[in-house]
Amino acid sequence: MFHRHRRLRLSQKPALARLMLRNLATSFLLYERVRTTRKRAKVVQPIIERLVHTAKTSSEREAIRALNSVVTDRNASRKLIEVYKDRFGERCSGFTRIIPVGMRKGDGADMVDLVLVDKKSSS
Repeated sequence: MFHRHRRLRLSQKPALARLMLRNLATSFLLYERVRTTRKRAKVVQPIIERLVHTAKTSSEREAIRALNSVVTDRNASRKLIEVYKDRFGERCSGFTRIIPVGMRKGDGADMVDLVLVDKKSSS
């Protein structure tokens, strides 16, 4: 049974939500930081954590196949394998951090920065 299990959902049609999350994850991997709403950040954070973990633990061929099923840009998957694999070599989890930045001016939505945890600041 699924009682008392929390599931984060976005109030969009499933196909649109999936595409938006894929684009958000791709932008995050390319630019290492993205500003979005709190709910979107909480939904995309486990996806990004899983991608980084897959890039670290799998062989390069398996990792590229798994990453290209989620990431929409080949440069992002290549950067994930070449750069982030070395950067987070000894870290097991917790690759991202959510930093609140205030409210959006137009509608008052809670805005956050989703940021990669830097190697220097974690030590």
